[in-house]
Amino acid sequence: MSDTPKPRRVRIPGPGRDARPEGPGGSTHRSTRKDSGKGPGRPPVRASDEQWPKAPAAPRSVPVEAAPHPDGVRVSKLLADRGLCSRREADRYIERGWVFVDGVRVTELGTRAQPDAQVSLSSEARKSQDRLATILMNKPVGFVSGQPEPGYEPAVVLVRLENQWRQEGDLEFDPRHLKGLAPAGRLDIDSTGLLVLTQDGRIARQLIGEDSGIEKEYLVRVEGELENGGLERLRHGLSLDGKPLKPARVDWQNDDQLRFVLREGKKRQIRRMCELVGLKVVGLKRVRMGRVRLGDLPAGRWRYLRDDEIF
Repeated sequence: MSDTPKPRRVRIPGPGRDARPEGPGGSTHRSTRKDSGKGPGRPPVRASDEQWPKAPAAPRSVPVEAAPHPDGVRVSKLLADRGLCSRREADRYIERGWVFVDGVRVTELGTRAQPDAQVSLSSEARKSQDRLATILMNKPVGFVSGQPEPGYEPAVVLVRLENQWRQEGDLEFDPRHLKGLAPAGRLDIDSTGLLVLTQDGRIARQLIGEDSGIEKEYLVRVEGELENGGLERLRHGLSLDGKPLKPARVDWQNDDQLRFVLREGKKRQIRRMCELVGLKVVGLKRVRMGRVRLGDLPAGRWRYLRDDEIF
């Protein structure tokens, strides 16, 4: 008998089968695939027990840095880099005289300061930030996360009083929270689950900024045949658009469902990753961003981020 491992197989759901992601153990059938020696029924690995795959060491190189501006860094950039607000919010605060550099009020857009300057916001700016809202939504299929597309509405249209999932102590819907409300991260039309909408540039930067390391967790229902070594390639080794992807955590939850934990968010990333190893995604649900979980929030409903919740 050959020692060559057999390819992993996943049963293709029949007509009318609900292919949406389910929780661990939610599969109603078993496939004929073998688990490369790990055996069926292996319990899912908890996130706290896992280690991120290690990327191979990159070749040593000498970084090339742009020459610093002789007059320093824009104050709006300093504020954003230090997590005090977004650059757009910084410009608005500067125009209102709500920003101080080394104790001196700044009112002119484009003002620069030294990189080690002390920058701060006035009490008026901090009060303004306290009024900014962040909303958690369980986005259903058929809505886009951002700008409307032909035939599809943006998910923000669901932010209405009748769709609020309110529990004791939660804020009551305020229409003023719709102004400037924008998604912090994409979720495809045919994907469901946790979508964050926020007025707060600090939260947007934390979740989708260039230096963001926030984890995003997904339950992914798949069909097809996983090629040999495909699981390891999903964890690390794939490239999209000519650029290598960051290491990911990927594990089987049951016979036809994978769990992905990513630290980046390229367009249709999970679907494209699966295609590269012989799988087709038939259902995708985001269940966590950072330390905030979707929980039992019903589909199409939303709630405010609570004071004790931190990404």
